[in-house]
Amino acid sequence: MVEHDALSATREAYDAVAPTYAQLFRDSLRDRPLDRAILNAFAEVVNANGDGQVADLGCGPGHITSYLAELGTTAFGVDASPAMVELARHTYPDLRFEVGSMAASDIADGALGGVLSRWSIIHTPPTELPSILREFSRVLAPGGHLLLGFSASDDASHPTQLFDHTVAPAYRWWPDHLAALLRESGLSEVARLVREPQPTDRRQFQEVQLLARRA
Repeated sequence: MVEHDALSATREAYDAVAPTYAQLFRDSLRDRPLDRAILNAFAEVVNANGDGQVADLGCGPGHITSYLAELGTTAFGVDASPAMVELARHTYPDLRFEVGSMAASDIADGALGGVLSRWSIIHTPPTELPSILREFSRVLAPGGHLLLGFSASDDASHPTQLFDHTVAPAYRWWPDHLAALLRESGLSEVARLVREPQPTDRRQFQEVQLLARRA
């Protein structure tokens, strides 16, 4: 019940701020060369391994889905917020966007070359995260890649830390702990990008992006 309530509350919160969120983050990659670099690398390894089909799970207003499509992947987006999906469809009418849950998607086993989860797990209660990571692994083809972005905990003895996110309560994760959960789900870490907080950042958290491969 707690997990269900958290998902409902998060969906309603993002529905309420969807237009503002889309405006704020529409050009978010412009001043983030490291983010562009790892997205480019992700697209390259996905395309090299198959047909390049990628699910952007927690796609929000679709700007990253569109960027992946520009890199040659067959990208589509899924988000729990109907308002976000509506905005994404309006802004990027040539791409596919669906309302859905990361925890239980309609995607067939092994159908994807890539899964992107860019700060979309942060609102997931810690007890539910392993099942979501298993779902990511399930939909990936052998050799498929996951790119997972999240805010880092700063204390290894407390691998998850609750923080007051602007939209909804969220969690930070100790990177090694999350990498271990990925291994338990059949996903092996390939690379890790750690961005240190900048003086102008609202929150002084490390940002981590883990690239993992399904065996």
